[in-house]
Amino acid sequence: MSDVALTMAHHKRPFADYQPRHFLWSVAADANGKPSIAHITLNRPEKKNPLTFDSYAELRDLFRNLTYATDIKVVVISGAGGNFCSGGDVHEIIGPLTQMRMPELLEFTRMTGDLVKAMRACPQPIVSAVDGICAGAGAMIALASDMRLGTPQAKTAFLFTRVGLAGADMGACTLLPRMIGQGRASELLYTGRSMSAEEGLQWGFFNALHAGDQVLAQAQALAAQLAAGPTFAHGVTKKLLHQEWAMGVDEAIEAEAQAQAICMQTEDFRRAYEAFVAKQKPVFQGD
Repeated sequence: MSDVALTMAHHKRPFADYQPRHFLWSVAADANGKPSIAHITLNRPEKKNPLTFDSYAELRDLFRNLTYATDIKVVVISGAGGNFCSGGDVHEIIGPLTQMRMPELLEFTRMTGDLVKAMRACPQPIVSAVDGICAGAGAMIALASDMRLGTPQAKTAFLFTRVGLAGADMGACTLLPRMIGQGRASELLYTGRSMSAEEGLQWGFFNALHAGDQVLAQAQALAAQLAAGPTFAHGVTKKLLHQEWAMGVDEAIEAEAQAQAICMQTEDFRRAYEAFVAKQKPVFQGD
């Protein structure tokens, strides 16, 4: 076994028993009865679930480490109390930032960007269930997710200009135009106005809208569907969805040829064939 393989094996571990300090974490079983569907709940409902320095860092570290999770196949993110996330806490983040010098400020802004990079780099699909306020860093967490389910009450705002900052934060200027188009993204990032739920659905930000008392259940049902699929292959899909932004067509086709050749060596590919021959539904195991 190579040094890289030994290092990877050393870090691999289950996350069902993970105990965060700054948000809630639970893990539900998949169709095979194995713990595999993680649920992160941003849990400061009295303030509409804002982030702090510590919660930013803990979320970043969690998503980095999920690369090594042996049990987590899908992640669902939601907020407590009828709101998703109101962004950075005004008193616990924005106030202290006004007293910092450039090196400290850059350390902070790089950390927040690292959260988005960690979400995009982890192999698990991420589904956000967005209700109520989804603003600033909260909007970026939703945007960095692979899919978003909203409610009619969802109000999504990239409101950085409203606190005197550029709309370029945590990757907003690259992620949002790709999601909803350059002109629409420009409007939201310059004005900081809220995008309504209907706009979000029409523009492709939301995959679907559901009633407030149903959106989390729908997100969990979507997560269960993903967890029942070929999860190794899902990880490859996620990586290529991200990497192909910077590729030409020929490069992308070659990358996908290599990716499919790798997936054709998995047991899930064999299981799908054998199930088809037997006229049965395949039961994927993620290997």
